[in-house]
Amino acid sequence: MTSDGELSSTAAKRATELAPSSPRSALPPEVSSKNPAGLHFRTTGGTIGARNSDVENEILLKKLAEARASRRYGNNTGPRSSKSESGCFQSAGFLQLCVAMALISLALVVLLALLHPSFSPSVEGASNGKEVTYGSMIKLQHDRTKFRLHSHEVPYGSGSGQQSVTAFPGVEDGNSYWAVKPSSDDESIEQGDVIPNGSIVRLQHMRTRKWLHSHLHPSPISGNLEVSAFGGDDQSDTGDYWRLEIEGKGKVWMQDQKVRLRHVDTNGYLHSHDKKYSRIVSGQQEVCGMGKKNADNLWTAAEGIYFLTRATTVE
Repeated sequence: MTSDGELSSTAAKRATELAPSSPRSALPPEVSSKNPAGLHFRTTGGTIGARNSDVENEILLKKLAEARASRRYGNNTGPRSSKSESGCFQSAGFLQLCVAMALISLALVVLLALLHPSFSPSVEGASNGKEVTYGSMIKLQHDRTKFRLHSHEVPYGSGSGQQSVTAFPGVEDGNSYWAVKPSSDDESIEQGDVIPNGSIVRLQHMRTRKWLHSHLHPSPISGNLEVSAFGGDDQSDTGDYWRLEIEGKGKVWMQDQKVRLRHVDTNGYLHSHDKKYSRIVSGQQEVCGMGKKNADNLWTAAEGIYFLTRATTVE
């Protein structure tokens, strides 16, 4: 016969056996798993315990998402300073190339302009009270006809056959510039010195570097003394010498004064008139040497580049 205590113990045991199993008790005695984000879960004795806190888990999950994005789109998370610096260097190099090309283009334009016959440098017109000094690059204007003393690489077809000198009607032609130089045997004169009355000067044609010259050959149209352009930077003689004669009471050559240039060797005055060429240099006036003083021997300094006057004394 079973006692009440034994019945209670037996009933409790059977109730335990018939009760549903707990989910935790169904787990293996020890489970260890590792997810891709680096979270570790460990089960011991039927209990799941997280090694990291919830905040740490969220951080690790974010890292996992970034790692997956990096593998999908490429690794763009590295420093960009090197790429930025490379871009800056490339931009600077491109800018330098553009500047160099612009300078080369400008140099070519200037060179072509200098070689073109119509080139005319920036100049100032004649104005009252300014001196014509040694080194100045001027245009000589024939006083009566207003034509400019001119030369070009066209030789005379008769006489000396040297480079011809004419008077040109236009103002803008670059072949009408002449540099005022002292005689070759006077080394005391410097650029910017004033030119007193009676001085011996030379006129050098700027385009061809030849000197205004005269001799006893007859001029092509009138038969007077031929005036030509001859020699060069290292070739000059007394046939290039002209004596300055200022009209009136002036002591030094001024831009607004009428002057005559008398050739030292032949005593002929630099002269022009209405007689014009009909071929090759059509419309240009003859320039020649004239032994007689008259109104067609008078010239004035017109457009040009005038150097500043040095402090010189003229008695």
